[in-house]
Amino acid sequence: MGFIPMDNNAYGAAGSLVKGEGYVPSLTGILVYFGVADIEVVLERIKHNGGKILLPKTSIGEYGFIARFEDSEGNRVALHSFP
Repeated sequence: MGFIPMDNNAYGAAGSLVKGEGYVPSLTGILVYFGVADIEVVLERIKHNGGKILLPKTSIGEYGFIARFEDSEGNRVALHSFP
């Protein structure tokens, strides 16, 4: 289990990642977006740690940028940043 601590003054989200019996990684289920300061920096860390980029940094106009990746366990996760 990995915990994602919450900090009211920082980017990100609170929660946990759980691996165990009955939990199945998914590329087609719910999609969680994490707010980050710099998508490119995070994507480099993802590639370095066994993840796969599914959608590179992509503009969504005035709403900033998004990217999607597959984590090392096979889950699809997304990133969002403002310009």
